[in-house]
Amino acid sequence: MPFASLNALTSPLSAQQVQDLQKLVSQLNPIQQAWVSGFLAGSAQTAGVQLPSVAAASAAPSVLTILFASQTGNAKGVAGKLKAAAEQLGLSVNLQDIASYKTNGLAKEQHLIIVTSTYGEGEPPESAVSFHKFLFGKKATALPQLNFAVLGLGDSSYEFFCQTAVDFDSQLAKLGANRLQAPALLDVDYDSGAATWQAEVLAKFQPLLQSAPQAATTAAAPGSGHASAYSKQQPLVAELSVNQKITGRTSTKDVRHIEISLADSGLTYQPGDALGVYFQNDPALVQAILTATGIDPTSVVSLDAVGEVTIERALIDSLELTQSYPSFLEKYASNTGNSELQSIAADKTAAREFLATRQTLDVILQYPGSLTAQQLADSLRKQQPRLYSIASSQAEVGEEVHLTVGVVRYDAFGASHLGGASGYLAERLAEGESVRVFVEHNDNFRLPDHDTPVIMVGPGTGIAPFRAFLQERDNAGATGQNWLFFGNPHFTQDFLYQVELQDYLKRGVLAKLDVAFSRDQAQKVYVQDKLLAKGPEVWDWLQQGAHLYICGDGSKMARDVHEALVQIAVNHGGLSAEDAAEYFEQLRESKRYQKDVY
Repeated sequence: MPFASLNALTSPLSAQQVQDLQKLVSQLNPIQQAWVSGFLAGSAQTAGVQLPSVAAASAAPSVLTILFASQTGNAKGVAGKLKAAAEQLGLSVNLQDIASYKTNGLAKEQHLIIVTSTYGEGEPPESAVSFHKFLFGKKATALPQLNFAVLGLGDSSYEFFCQTAVDFDSQLAKLGANRLQAPALLDVDYDSGAATWQAEVLAKFQPLLQSAPQAATTAAAPGSGHASAYSKQQPLVAELSVNQKITGRTSTKDVRHIEISLADSGLTYQPGDALGVYFQNDPALVQAILTATGIDPTSVVSLDAVGEVTIERALIDSLELTQSYPSFLEKYASNTGNSELQSIAADKTAAREFLATRQTLDVILQYPGSLTAQQLADSLRKQQPRLYSIASSQAEVGEEVHLTVGVVRYDAFGASHLGGASGYLAERLAEGESVRVFVEHNDNFRLPDHDTPVIMVGPGTGIAPFRAFLQERDNAGATGQNWLFFGNPHFTQDFLYQVELQDYLKRGVLAKLDVAFSRDQAQKVYVQDKLLAKGPEVWDWLQQGAHLYICGDGSKMARDVHEALVQIAVNHGGLSAEDAAEYFEQLRESKRYQKDVY
């Protein structure tokens, strides 16, 4: 029985004492209630007083802990829905970002659900790196008291689909925890599968958990403090106000500076956040697909969460056409009965290699076949909004949000190819037209206090959040020094935001600016080379408490930069390679080393 039920017991306390005690208890969480219970029981025993009934009554109710490890916000969203559903069942819930979870508390947990994405080559998302390392490390202890379940979100076009979820599930079981529900490994279009798994897993946890008043036991929902009428499910219809190319005419890259008006919306963001952008597929691409398949554009199809629409509208508004993935290959091959394509789809490695440079239309043109409009729609997965690191601070731009968008553009199979969202923003959406957007908050990529120095490594479009950082610190009059490492192919064609950065340098907002233009000399020079060249100073800044940030390509650049940093710690800090790696792990755990990579 919880403390709140003490008024139902025969009490030796006065009415005022009961009232005072209940007022105190109402402000305590279950852990604090349990501690107070133990303290009072111990005090009573010391005094020779026996209080078994009160001690038993004051035991804290069981709590369901839900941890989310999110790279793009999807896992956080699923975890939030799990929390709401559990509370509707009367369960006490502790919802936390796995990045802030204290791993030494795992041995005391009884009921745990982990919702996690997977990043890159089967790696945990940045927020879960420390937890993952702990779970597979020497400090992890046996967990026989723990009931758990794991839900994974991923993309089947990657080789290591939902690997982090598999890792967490298998390791918790290896440590002796009791798996209450088989892990759910869900693809990009995860809504239906997540809802089904949610109902099943809560039905298994519910009998094991005591009911308790929610207000006393539940943690803040993800993203609390960022209240807004707009979200991924209810995006803001905003106006594209500026689309400016900021690379030169002969550059191999097409990078756009995008400005979107948030006027009168009340939508706010912080430096480090991302903007989600919904887009429409190119009508010309849609027409080419319909022509190649011989499907009537007015044919009506049924889509989950949309209902009945024409196949033409479905292809423009709702279905993924520019990112290829194995499930499309499998379903299209099956629907058209093409044995050669079925053979490719059956071999995961061959399928990934086949899809690496092909969009949906390329597959259809190479392997034409007959299928119905509904079969085509069912072969394609739901289109997902694209996330872009925000390149502005509202302290400077007010009711606007800025993006730095690299346009995906390449020639293949005799035709030019464009990315879905980048092509939409760069070429198909005119200034003054509307675009649907939402803010994805990222509390794992934040500036420190204004007195702390920061080192920022952001080549290419990875400069975006650091433009926001500099605007924020400039407007706040921050005293902490700022050091930016930026890189791109050519100085004359690819120096993004050159005038702004040089002004920051002139005014002292930037204490240091190191640039690496890789193709301007015979030997290629990258940001990691610049870091190594400035190794003594980089190490000195870190010893002075500097926070370190990396943004950009995670498949190669971020790894190369990390290796350079480890080498700096070895060369200039006198650490062994193992101790240097541990040093940066400690920086990560203390939030002094943060990454926003893709």
